[in-house]
Amino acid sequence: MKKNFFFLMLLFSILFCGINNGKVYAITKEIYPGIGYKTVEEAVKEFEQHFKQDLKLPLRIPPINFTHYFGRFSDLDGDINDSFELKFISDESPENHYKINVRPVNHKIPIKDKYIFKVFKLKNGNEAKYMEYRSFGALVFERDNWQYILSIDKRISDKVTPEVLVEIANSIDYPSEKKNPLQ
Repeated sequence: MKKNFFFLMLLFSILFCGINNGKVYAITKEIYPGIGYKTVEEAVKEFEQHFKQDLKLPLRIPPINFTHYFGRFSDLDGDINDSFELKFISDESPENHYKINVRPVNHKIPIKDKYIFKVFKLKNGNEAKYMEYRSFGALVFERDNWQYILSIDKRISDKVTPEVLVEIANSIDYPSEKKNPLQ
């Protein structure tokens, strides 16, 4: 009798934990596509087709664990608020939240000086401004007619420092696979 009870409790525990973990994963997989997120490749393709310009993304990501990543192209009202967003999240650690926003430089988000904590020089010579605002820190810079904003949850700013964000920004400097047909 004790063996059966122990076996039933073990079985119940496995089923309960398995179902519980599955719910978190299922919720993540249902919510994000429901609000316009899709694969990164699909979102990049839509963004590039809309603006008729290639988009380069960083090759590096923050040195923390993520369980999911999604992309979204927002085509809101002409080109003024159109943007690309790449979101990395973790079901296991909600603070592991990293986001890349890209928009055309001619419709960039203005950065107020009072939020700028430090200015860095990128490998390509451009400036990158590190800012903090409420619950996030962000590195803002421009390249190839795009404004990039790399943002991280402040709860992990000890692991993902402004210098780490600069390294990520510098990882965009790679040759494009697409060849110019005029060359």
